[in-house]
Parts: sequence; structure tokens; C-alpha cells
Amino acid sequence: QVQLQESGPTLVKPSQTLSLTCNVSGGSITTNYYAWSWIRQPPGKGLEWIGYITYSGSSYYSPSFETRTSISRDMSKNQFTLHLRSVTPEDSAVYYCARDPPGGGYFDEWGQGTQVTVSS
Repeated sequence: QVQLQESGPTLVKPSQTLSLTCNVSGGSITTNYYAWSWIRQPPGKGLEWIGYITYSGSSYYSPSFETRTSISRDMSKNQFTLHLRSVTPEDSAVYYCARDPPGGGYFDEWGQGTQVTVSS
């Protein structure tokens, strides 16, 4: 069974870059034809999809995030990482990593989520 676990800072200062890593166990991030996503939920709001990296290493982002977001992977560690630049308090949210199966439409595996606060 595949398991996902987010890790990274819980507090980030405005204007800094938020970097979060998703560690994957029980399955390879290079397995055809899955993609690996980052999603967040700000307080009082719904889920927001940020972007994903595919099994082949191509990254795709929501238009709302593409100017300040990058997703990379480390195949030797079986993990992928979100980098969100120039954060503001509006970026405070619970951040999740999740697996997107071939065919799309839903996420079949989720991490537990990690709460990030952007504040001075």
C-alpha cells in the first residue's frame, strides 16, 4: 500500500519561499502513469489544486500558481518537493500531497496534511 507523508516548516515569514517535501513509500513515483500533486486548504475555504509532477518528471501548475510555483522530484529518495515563492499570509493553509491515478478526476491516496502559517 502506498503512503504519503508531508514534511517541512510550520511557520514561514512573508516574502520567503515555502518548501515542502512529500515522502512516498510502498510505491515508486516513477510508476506509469501516475501524477503526484500538491493541494492546499486555507482556513474557511475549499481545496485548491496547486500542481503536479508526472511519473516522467514533467510539471504542470494551476494558472493561479504557475508564476511562483515549482515542483521537483528526487528519484533516489522517492520524494517530490513543492517550492512556493514570495509567500504572504494568504498562503497560510493546510498543505497536502496526493496521488493522481491515470484517467484523473480524483486523488486516490493522500498524505495527512501539514499546517503552514505565514506570519512575521
